[in-house]
Amino acid sequence: MKRKIALGCLVILLLASLVARDEDFWGESLEKYSTLLSLIETNYFNQVDPEQLVFSSIRGVLETLDPHSYFLDPASFSRMREEYTGKYYGLGIQIQKQGDNLVVISPLEGSPASRLGIQPGDIISHINGESTKPISSFDAMQKLRGPKGTEVTITLVREGLEAPFDLTIERAEIPLRSVPYAFMITKDVGWIFIRNFAETTAEEFEEKMAKLIGQGMKSLILDLRNNTGGPFFQSVEIADLFLPKGSAIVSIKGRNKLYNREFRAQRDGQYENIPLVVLINRGSASASEIVSGAVMDNDRGFIVGEDSWGKGLVQTVFPLGENLALALTTAKYYTPSGRSIQRDYAHIEDYILYKKAPEDEREVRYTAKGRKVLGQGGISPDFETESGRNLFILELMNKGAFFGYARKFAGRQTPRSKTTVFLEEEGEEKGFVVDSRIIEDFKTFLRTNKIAFSEERFQEVESEIKRELEREIYSSIWGTEAGVRVYQKSDPAVLKALEVMSEASKFVADNQSP
Repeated sequence: MKRKIALGCLVILLLASLVARDEDFWGESLEKYSTLLSLIETNYFNQVDPEQLVFSSIRGVLETLDPHSYFLDPASFSRMREEYTGKYYGLGIQIQKQGDNLVVISPLEGSPASRLGIQPGDIISHINGESTKPISSFDAMQKLRGPKGTEVTITLVREGLEAPFDLTIERAEIPLRSVPYAFMITKDVGWIFIRNFAETTAEEFEEKMAKLIGQGMKSLILDLRNNTGGPFFQSVEIADLFLPKGSAIVSIKGRNKLYNREFRAQRDGQYENIPLVVLINRGSASASEIVSGAVMDNDRGFIVGEDSWGKGLVQTVFPLGENLALALTTAKYYTPSGRSIQRDYAHIEDYILYKKAPEDEREVRYTAKGRKVLGQGGISPDFETESGRNLFILELMNKGAFFGYARKFAGRQTPRSKTTVFLEEEGEEKGFVVDSRIIEDFKTFLRTNKIAFSEERFQEVESEIKRELEREIYSSIWGTEAGVRVYQKSDPAVLKALEVMSEASKFVADNQSP
């Protein structure tokens, strides 16, 4: 217990050094903290876990500060390190909870899961003998990951086999691609998706750019939707790729002047002349907001989508010991126009549930060419499109309806699929679409599997149902990227980006003018 108390005291001392309060005050606080923990351990009616007690007290301290200062215990520290380095140790499978079932969506190519023949649609019923029914997909992921070279035993239920079977798999290094997809949307417009920012992001991104330029790309749609951020310096490096040398990217300012810095583009001769449209939504935060803010405020391209999350706070990670750290907000960042995009978090429920900032309460700034932009509420796009899914669509996804039907369709196990010609090459190039006959086939599948729906609800969102079915069928027959590609080609934000790309190209021409 003494070691745990010492850890809590260490956090208090660290906070004291940062806020520079009266030494007597902090000395008394340390004494009271030690007494409190000892009293609980000795007198509480149930046995307590000292480690969790200390961890909870640390989190309680941080919750009084802001929503983005947080404590990294061994589990969260490990997750942060995986995201940052772009790799983890595990089996290499994408999983999803569908009802009570933990379903394999896809094994990653070359992974231990792929080599041992794990298939999309397999149900993982047990992990090391423990049922997966009561746990979330996130908890399952944590159980499947572990140190390199260690083993985990999973029990698989596979359609067509009479009984479940066990596989014992050795964990291996699995790369986490922060730039997983890039392809041509039209013959001269490319699309690149950055899932998150990691230490490998800029390198991965340039590889994708070289690939698309080699395929004839003249303009780019950069998709940062649902990108919650990552390392600060990677966002600066991505922005630098598109901005002329000397352009402001972002500045940070804190109460402690040691954190005050301004970042500008350091290089020329990269992608400064490629017309650019950036896609964002409310899931875009932090580092992705730095990139989109730099593009917007420098009049380098258009922003399309929804208002971003509005996280304009910078965290510094302070190590507390082995596999323990404190991520503390030490500064705010400001876009090149001088605006802070941090949403108000005085009412934490409104912040977490994403209550938009009233426009008339937001700070007004101006871009390099005089366009009006707003602060205190994320990045507001130049062109707004909706990206939220209908509740009925989400219900069908949660029950695995689209994925389950696509697996049956690809395996020629539905009436319509038995008369459909599957081509070796990717279907979209041959005009494959989800037509009315496949829609009726899907309805039959829903009824057979007792997934309730009404004709009225179905008809309201039939066009979106077609898009989801196309994505899953393409993924099942021609691979995951084929599914992503066909889905993006009918995405409202992507279509809007294509529509305004000619206007975005004028930014490049203006920047080249003497």
